[in-house]
Parts: sequence; C-alpha cells; structure tokens
Amino acid sequence: MGWTDERVELLKKLWMEGLSASQIAGELGEGVTRNAVIGKVHRLKLSARAKPTNTAPRARPAARSTPRRVASPSAGMSHVSAKPRPTMSRPQVMGATALAVTPDMEADLYVAPASQELFIPEDKRLNLLQLNEHTCKWPIGDPLTKDFYFCGQHSLETGPYCEFHSRRAYHQMDKKKR
Repeated sequence: MGWTDERVELLKKLWMEGLSASQIAGELGEGVTRNAVIGKVHRLKLSARAKPTNTAPRARPAARSTPRRVASPSAGMSHVSAKPRPTMSRPQVMGATALAVTPDMEADLYVAPASQELFIPEDKRLNLLQLNEHTCKWPIGDPLTKDFYFCGQHSLETGPYCEFHSRRAYHQMDKKKR
C-alpha cells in the first residue's frame, strides 16, 4: 500500500472532519489499517482532530422505581416485586483502588515471627570475593557500609544458605493459611 497524494489529502480531510482512525482506514480501504492511519497522522504532524458533529453526551437512564417483571417458569408472566438488596457499607474512595487494603485483609496478613540473627564471629565473616559454592551467601548489614558481610557458614547441598538462613528464607506456611 502506498500513500499517494490523493490518499494523503483524503486522510487530512477525513481527519479534520473528526473521523476516527478506524473509520478513515475503512474509507481508504485497500489494506489500510488503523495503525497505518495513526502513523501517517503522526508523521504529517496533523493537529488534534475536530470533534465529530454526531457525538452528543449520552443521557443516563433514570433509576427504576417500579418492580421488575420476572418470567415465571409456569404459564404466562407474573408480576414479582424485587426484594431490596441489603446494602454493604463500603468506604468512600477516590481514584485507583486495586491496592486498597480493606479491614478483612488486614487480619489475613502473614507476619513472620521475629527471630534473632545468627551471631557470626568476625574471623568467620566473608566478603563478596571470598564466597564459593560451599559457603552461605546470606547478606548481613547494609551493603553501603564497611561492616557489611556474608554469613560464610557451610551451605546446604540444596541451596545457597546454611540451615539457619534457609529456615528464614524458605519458611513453610501453615496449611490452614494457604
């Protein structure tokens, strides 16, 4: 598909009339996609398109005050008044709520038991260059300070940490909490 002068002029005309990129692609036809239209509009640096003339704000339907009619499985239609649903109290929130914490969630949060750090004598503490495949690689302290070190005890065959630090890193959750 090539952009001829006629197609570019038609694109500009339709864009300024307020048609969407999909509608313009449909008008141009011959394999022109919505993305091709958007790309050409950006390359031509066309201004924002005009508001379409046929877009009037949609009015929301008024809330129903009459009971709904429910079809009866037996013969004919019957009028059944809908029972009012119990309202749930929800906190009023504005904006994104995907990460909002609700009171019932706070009760389910897992809090790891506080455990004391294993004391490592200074002569057994290792720096990064002293680690190997048989030493525990559990970091202790702040890496930006000079007193940062690694545990250095003998690591388990199944992982990078000693037995103490493996229990801290890979704790089992209770079956009822899962």
